[in-house]
Amino acid sequence: MIRFHDIVLAGLLWLNMAAVSSAQVDSLTASVSPPAHPRILLLRGEEQTLRTQIRADTTWTRLHRSVLAQCDTMLTTTPLERVQIGRRLLATSREALRRIFYLSYAWRLTGNTRYRDRAEAELRAVSRFRDWNPSHFLDVGEMTMAVAIGYDWLYDTLPDSTRQLVSEAIQTKGIGPSLDPRNNGWLGSANNWNQVCNAGMSYGALAIFETQPQLARQVLNRAIRTVILPMGEYAPDGVYPEGYNYWGYGTGFNVLLISALEKAFGRSFGLAEKPGFLQTAGYMEHMTGPTGEVFNYADARMWGELQPAMFWFAARTRQPDRLWEERRYLQRPDLIQKQENARLLPAALLWGSQTPIATIKPPRETSWWGSSKNPVALFRTSWTDAMALFIGLKGGSPRLSHAHMDVGSFVMEADGVRWAMDFGMQEYESLESKGVDLWNMKQDSQRWRIFRYNNYVHNTLTINDALQQVDGKAAIIGTVSTPQFMGATTDMTGVYANVLTSANRGVAIAKQQYVVVQDELTAGDTNATVRWTMLTPATVKLLGDNRAELTKNGKTLIVQAPAGTTLRTWPTGPPQPYDAPNPGTTLLGFETPLPARQSKTLTVFLIPQRSPAVRVSAVPALRNWVR
Repeated sequence: MIRFHDIVLAGLLWLNMAAVSSAQVDSLTASVSPPAHPRILLLRGEEQTLRTQIRADTTWTRLHRSVLAQCDTMLTTTPLERVQIGRRLLATSREALRRIFYLSYAWRLTGNTRYRDRAEAELRAVSRFRDWNPSHFLDVGEMTMAVAIGYDWLYDTLPDSTRQLVSEAIQTKGIGPSLDPRNNGWLGSANNWNQVCNAGMSYGALAIFETQPQLARQVLNRAIRTVILPMGEYAPDGVYPEGYNYWGYGTGFNVLLISALEKAFGRSFGLAEKPGFLQTAGYMEHMTGPTGEVFNYADARMWGELQPAMFWFAARTRQPDRLWEERRYLQRPDLIQKQENARLLPAALLWGSQTPIATIKPPRETSWWGSSKNPVALFRTSWTDAMALFIGLKGGSPRLSHAHMDVGSFVMEADGVRWAMDFGMQEYESLESKGVDLWNMKQDSQRWRIFRYNNYVHNTLTINDALQQVDGKAAIIGTVSTPQFMGATTDMTGVYANVLTSANRGVAIAKQQYVVVQDELTAGDTNATVRWTMLTPATVKLLGDNRAELTKNGKTLIVQAPAGTTLRTWPTGPPQPYDAPNPGTTLLGFETPLPARQSKTLTVFLIPQRSPAVRVSAVPALRNWVR
């Protein structure tokens, strides 16, 4: 039988060996220790400053009260039980984090012992679980963070029996399993798993530091040394390859890690200075359109939500305008509580309450683009006009973590309507429970037969009815941003290299009035059929040949395809039993032949119907979209 003591010894040996090969990385030395409890995020005595900041602003006061109201509701429920759904305990771990973080916050800010007592009850309940499901280690990461916050924030008031129970749980159900190679493959990953799990283990280490100093230092140094893998993905501009929702997850927990290190030791050990990391707040800010819908490429959902990490970035970079989009959520605490990130809401109060909400001004820039493995470009005509035009264009590769076959896809808004949309993700359990091989990214994987995941229903091209090449890549190769023309171009040749010798796309806002989508294509040695598609939630009326009228919410958009093409629609009903339904959506587009070794330019206009009437102009070749 393998004992926890044996796993710890083996883990410490591995960590020490790894430390030798990573000596150049800044690390926590044996002479450095954190302050006394509470030491995670909010030190002893800082409560009064936080109370003062919250009272000084009506929005923060309202948000604080919403946390307390949630805590009052928690008091009427029973403590958590170990409920696993499929292969995940994650929903239980996240609810544990929400309850313990909220209740511990409420105790420290109000001194109401009802919150403290209930937080202790939750700590004892989850600490008695048989395990925290190490086979899906995200579950362990979030549960360890939850228990560590409660243990640290309530430490002085906890009886010895609870301290012992919780401390042992952190060691045997949290940190211990992370030392077992069967559970810690995430240490070598460059995605959100690394960020979440390292943050959770680091919180556990900080919580038990005084009783297990050697183990705690090793775990913290392991995090500092290995979290740089996913942090390397932000370089050079701040694009997060896994998209909007996983930015909130991976980056959110990365910031929780950095903030905890800085609070406990006074420095981030170089993590906050990693190239592209501080710039990623710009990426995230621009990802939300005027409607509140986001550029939901890859495994992402349609609607935006409060991002607590943005308050840390705004404070760190002294750019309060980074919070412009967060304002809309702060005005509706009731909506925040329905969002996935709601469990981290106290962190938003810790990082953001020093910023008066009324002083937040709109950003100056109306365009943003970044490279990296999954490059994107984002443009809008205004931050304050709800009717503004907005576009997003992406390159990248289907091979990336959580990616779809959406290379070259775009979204578009005007007049308060998302006209060109993306389905985004399908809930994982709905697929896994039906035996779908969801996480195989190979070209012939079942993943690419999932309706929402392949190129057939994205706002991109399909050539010869074939899937995009999973190993192909597309870079943003040109950008232009002037009042009369703002957009970007991407070279998509890599994902069509089996049939095309060249495939470039540009998407732009012209004259602040309409959008142009232009493709310049060259066929290989065989004839090709090009299908151009755009997914829309609008009602579609075909006007004949190359024009269609889209209507939604009393607004109208004209889609004008190239002369000589005929617009048509395709159904979006689920073709397979495992596919999710897609009510209220239509796939609009056209097909056109591309003879062997011939080139063709396809220009599509998306024209909001406004008064006075919008007139389109000739569009320059993509090579001239650089200014």
